[in-house]
Amino acid sequence: MTESRAQPIPKEPAHSPLVLIIDDEEPIRRFLCVTLEHQGYRTKQAGTANEGLLLARTQRPDLVLLDLGLPDGDGLIVTRQLRADSNVPIIVLSAREQEQDKVNALDAGADDYLTKPFGLAELAARIRVALRHSTKGGGSAPVYEAAAGGRTLRVDLEARSVTIAEHGQATDIRLTPTEFQLLALLVKHAGKVLTHQMILREVWGPTHTHDVQYLRVYAGQLRRKLEADPAQPQFLLTEPAVGYRLTSSS
Repeated sequence: MTESRAQPIPKEPAHSPLVLIIDDEEPIRRFLCVTLEHQGYRTKQAGTANEGLLLARTQRPDLVLLDLGLPDGDGLIVTRQLRADSNVPIIVLSAREQEQDKVNALDAGADDYLTKPFGLAELAARIRVALRHSTKGGGSAPVYEAAAGGRTLRVDLEARSVTIAEHGQATDIRLTPTEFQLLALLVKHAGKVLTHQMILREVWGPTHTHDVQYLRVYAGQLRRKLEADPAQPQFLLTEPAVGYRLTSSS
């Protein structure tokens, strides 16, 4: 009598991130659902603020795409309510083009902001960055590393060391305490836009939230030390009139 071989247990399908789309325009919701599901995401959709908040609390999405102009409430209020009890990444998709609208959304707790109409490739990239940042546990990893333009930037927050590797040669970068504090804040939120006001508040304190020129000086100093060409930065990116973004880590 021959022994039967045990059949391997089928693997569970990999978890597909759930994206919640909150937008009052049904054609946009339907288009985004089809597009994202084609890319392997699961989706839920809501046409009002109240419905979106209910789905966010019951379905526990991995990411939220949020329009600001909702029929029963402003998207900024939805953002604040989501952020009050969740760290879910929030990407605002809005027709509002003013820089102050972007600042208000980001200060309310949004992770990113795209102005309608937007390119699908850019949206997909922003979603990947937001999800990657989210899975890292909000900056729990003390080492950041990113490559761009033939150079690799490495920041070890625990060792307080910064190096640039190029052509197989690593160089230690000396930063002032304030420069390192600014870079560390950007590292902890790599891939996310930080507004001028948030950076100034976190690095220099609440009495300096309007000293944007002061921040620009330090950002310029960092670029001179980190970038191959400070005029065309690859690591420390500017979001015009809004703030700065450190490119997502590798």
